[in-house]
Amino acid sequence: MQPSVPPFDERLTAPRSWWFIAFGVGIACALMLLPLGTLPMLAGLVGGGAAAAVVVSGYGSVRIRVVAGSLIAGDARIPLSALGEPEVLDAAEAHAWRTHKADARAFMLLRGYVRTAVRVEVTDPEDPTPYVYLSTRDPQGLAAALSAVPAA
Repeated sequence: MQPSVPPFDERLTAPRSWWFIAFGVGIACALMLLPLGTLPMLAGLVGGGAAAAVVVSGYGSVRIRVVAGSLIAGDARIPLSALGEPEVLDAAEAHAWRTHKADARAFMLLRGYVRTAVRVEVTDPEDPTPYVYLSTRDPQGLAAALSAVPAA
């Protein structure tokens, strides 16, 4: 049997508190339309809440996957052969790489509500991207999945 990459699939879902905020946006829309009557108020509640829920759901639907020799992070698909050794970042180090250590040329898939991350050097000489920064709730699992591929 051929060794395979450990499966890694993570969805960076938005925190539960954001869903309460989306509901609060619906309430605010309803209150703005209250002077116009009951029907506009209900339409504001449903419409405003639904619009806010779509925004929260869309922002929290980004996925990070390691499949078929590729790292798929959001819309990016990076061959694992173009990546170096992954570095697991704790909360403090991840914050530093998001702020003062960050390089504007880097590919960053970050979510502020996810405290830990993985940083991987890009070893492809044709690619000007110095590294890939990925927010993840399971940095050890992602690093293990990225490291499990034999060097080409």
